[in-house]
Amino acid sequence: MNQVKIAVIVGSLRYASLNRKLAHNLEKVAPAHFILNQLIIGDLPLYNQDDDEEPCKEVIRLKSEIHAADGLIFITPEYNRSIPGVLKNAIDHASRPYGKSVWRKKPAGILGVSVGMTGTALAQQHLRNILAYLDVPVLGQPEVFVQDKKDLFDGEGNLGELHLPLIQNWMDCFAGWVKTQTAESTQIS
Repeated sequence: MNQVKIAVIVGSLRYASLNRKLAHNLEKVAPAHFILNQLIIGDLPLYNQDDDEEPCKEVIRLKSEIHAADGLIFITPEYNRSIPGVLKNAIDHASRPYGKSVWRKKPAGILGVSVGMTGTALAQQHLRNILAYLDVPVLGQPEVFVQDKKDLFDGEGNLGELHLPLIQNWMDCFAGWVKTQTAESTQIS
């Protein structure tokens, strides 16, 4: 089976973030032919349209990694009922200059962990709105809004037994979504 390259964009800069832990656990439940690559977004300068014609090497790297990916996974915390600024900054960089977005038609999935009772529901909805504008087809179901509880991760950062089936189911659905979208994209070409 051919390898499927998935770019993973974690919307948190903190090394020990809950969302980064979730990203590491996705690697464990992904199909063997899925290669998950966590992209670096913390070194990007603030987006400035003046830089569109001569982007810095960090922006070129980001756009190249997204362009090479067969699919995308966004793992976002929720900051003030929306996505973090660092994630929006990365999205803006990779969508510019106008007409040269590398996001277009990349099948995507969204997950997130938060300490709040609703998990990252609002951040995910805002992200869905942004991705719809960028013509990124996003997996609709299942939605996963994970609330951080004492049994979410063990001492080594592994998902607890109660949450592992939820994340495994999401990954299985995402893998099917990527396969379907990739097949449709091939037929249209």
